[in-house]
Amino acid sequence: MRERFWIGENRRYEVLRKLKNAEGVEEVLVLSTRCRTEFLVWASEPTLAANSLLQYLASEHGLKLTEWEHFYRLLDEAVLTHMFRLACGLDCQMLCAPDVVTNLTAAWEQARTVGAAGRSLNALLEQALRVAEKIRKEKRIGETGVCLASLARDVARRVFGTIEGRRVLVLGTGTAAENTARGMLEDGAGPVVLIDQNAGHAQESAHKLGATVATQTDRWGCLLTADIVISASGCPHYVLTREEAERIAAERNRVALLILDINLPRDIDPEVRRVDGILLYDLDGLERTAHRPAAEPTAALVAIEKIVAAEALAFRSRMQAQTVAPTAVALRQRLDEICRQELESFNKERGPFTREQDQLLHAITTQVIQKIAGSLARELKDLPEKEEQEQMTRAVTRLFHLESPQQALAGTRSKREDDERRKQNAFTINY
Repeated sequence: MRERFWIGENRRYEVLRKLKNAEGVEEVLVLSTRCRTEFLVWASEPTLAANSLLQYLASEHGLKLTEWEHFYRLLDEAVLTHMFRLACGLDCQMLCAPDVVTNLTAAWEQARTVGAAGRSLNALLEQALRVAEKIRKEKRIGETGVCLASLARDVARRVFGTIEGRRVLVLGTGTAAENTARGMLEDGAGPVVLIDQNAGHAQESAHKLGATVATQTDRWGCLLTADIVISASGCPHYVLTREEAERIAAERNRVALLILDINLPRDIDPEVRRVDGILLYDLDGLERTAHRPAAEPTAALVAIEKIVAAEALAFRSRMQAQTVAPTAVALRQRLDEICRQELESFNKERGPFTREQDQLLHAITTQVIQKIAGSLARELKDLPEKEEQEQMTRAVTRLFHLESPQQALAGTRSKREDDERRKQNAFTINY
């Protein structure tokens, strides 16, 4: 499933451009790594945005309704908590935890490059990464992850006892391939032969590792003589099928060949693991070797979870306050305008007043405005449910005509009302 819905780096910009213009989607980020594919969407109408995303997955990746069980969907507060935990490596497979900040930062940069991330997602990612950095420094959370290179080296040791002098073949270039090969070299493995479709990349990577470069035509011979194969070619098809593996194993007289497929999508046909004499580990297989017996959460981990939960809650409160702020400001301005007009009318009816009297009237109306506007703003901010907050905000906006400045202000009187009030010789302010 991860292979089907994995989005290569060269396609992510195209996907971001398509999704940011989809119906209901306001901002979007695509995180696609060897362990997960996620779409982080900011939307006023989540259902509409989710439907747009499902349409994309169905048309581009062939998603069927029966496959929906392989997905998860989080909303609102659950998303905030998830993103904070993810940035801290708490919601990752062990192989992904050490690289999560790098991957998340790259995904954020890609979204900003095409204008798919705006004020809201920028604020969320910035705070999540800031908290992750703080926790990493204070609590050393990075130790919960497992380095892919060290894990591959451990598997090789388990297979051969020692990897000193073991011949290594690297198919493909890139950071993961280089680091895995370097880990083998540090343990005494070698020589290393490297093959890549791009001759320039092959030469550059081989220079870093002190390896020898071979061509695609040499591949078969290299497979026959290697002890360990690290495959990360990035090819869209299998670079080794079961039929080829059967022939290679036979020609090697079933001498053990360890293949570490660290690519996504996978380089090696999964059926190769059925071939006698070949031991195939893909990313899932490597992940399983890293599993440790379940243990009670450590005090440090419990403390980190509390920090993450508190930070997510604080971020949610700030976002709610920012949502309420425009309404609170507009309400204050509307009340100011109402009182100004009422004071002008009252001054015409009962004035003129002394300077001290004018100041007293302004002081009273200011206090009334502050109490009403402040009370309503606090009520809006303190509402625990987002839907309830939105309903209350809409009600205040409608009652005080905050979206319709061209309409008559609440409390503004017509000429006929002015005449009636002069007769009654009364003074009121309507809110």
